[in-house]
Amino acid sequence: MKYLIVLFACIISWNGLSQTNSEKDKEEMYRDYREDQFYFAITYNLLNNKAGLISQTGFSPGFHLGFIRDMPINKRRNLAIGLGIGLSANSYNQNLSILENNSTVEFTVLDDRQFDITKNRFSTFLIEVPIEFRWRTSTATEYSFWRIYTGMKFGYMFYNTTVLESTAGNERLRNLDVFNRFQYGITFSAGLNTWNVHFYYNLAPLFSNNSQLNGGSIDLSAFKIGLIFYIL
Repeated sequence: MKYLIVLFACIISWNGLSQTNSEKDKEEMYRDYREDQFYFAITYNLLNNKAGLISQTGFSPGFHLGFIRDMPINKRRNLAIGLGIGLSANSYNQNLSILENNSTVEFTVLDDRQFDITKNRFSTFLIEVPIEFRWRTSTATEYSFWRIYTGMKFGYMFYNTTVLESTAGNERLRNLDVFNRFQYGITFSAGLNTWNVHFYYNLAPLFSNNSQLNGGSIDLSAFKIGLIFYIL
């Protein structure tokens, strides 16, 4: 009988220890849970503040990738601040002619009724720092969840190119100072699991204050809409 009592006591102790270890493992899992993520986004780039006869032509894509460090701010860890680093490549097809004449960059609007325009675009390449406020329905063990991430993105344009091929002339230029090097804007991403819509609204003009078209400043800015994918 005493052997049964000892065996029963051992079973209870082992079960209690297992439960304690399981609870500790669960607590550690939740304590360490975060959504550190690589991201990749594809966007359609629209031009805002198109003054005069400036218009956008064709498809203007953008490709964005990077890594965001997730820093939860509540016990459940479904609220967090995200801070990251990334790269962005953007193309804008439009009818703004960018030509260099005697080391001076000149802007004119091309009329497609007068010229046969084969290609006319400028491209920008940036290093970006996204800062996000993050809300999600995920847990440490649930990987299919809703998310809403919103914040700001700051960028430095380290390179740019322009290409013009038309009957008015051909020109390929690189790394012009007429662009505004520092860019920043508002971001918003929302969706379920892997598929998420993504918006970026630029608050800084693409061109510097010294860039002039018909005696006025060029206030073009970007609005980007597309899909963003998060990968742990």
